[in-house]
Amino acid sequence: MTTFARPGYLRGALDAGASGFVVKDAPAEQLADAVRRVHAGLRVVDPALAEASVFEGANPLSEREQQVLRLAADGRSAAAIASEVFLSAGTVRNNLSAAIGKVGAANRAQAVRIAQDKGWI
Repeated sequence: MTTFARPGYLRGALDAGASGFVVKDAPAEQLADAVRRVHAGLRVVDPALAEASVFEGANPLSEREQQVLRLAADGRSAAAIASEVFLSAGTVRNNLSAAIGKVGAANRAQAVRIAQDKGWI
């Protein structure tokens, strides 16, 4: 059960071996049924999240792009991020630029918000 009804979180949970993924504000009958089904060895996925996951697709960000976006989320400069991950500031800027393009954002702050909203970081 999760509070985070985001396709990226669904993919992460399933990749990590989860047998089910349901939003905790679902009706009690659905939650109980999900628990019973998982206990019986079946997989359960919230239908709305499954649909959103299909239409939004997989996370387009590389692991490095995810890492620099996570670090940029609190307003760190490219130089500060570079120092933390042992890269040059130019390489960090290139990764941020690639991430911005992949998520269709106008700037790094918007890229962070989009990636967080989709559960990619």
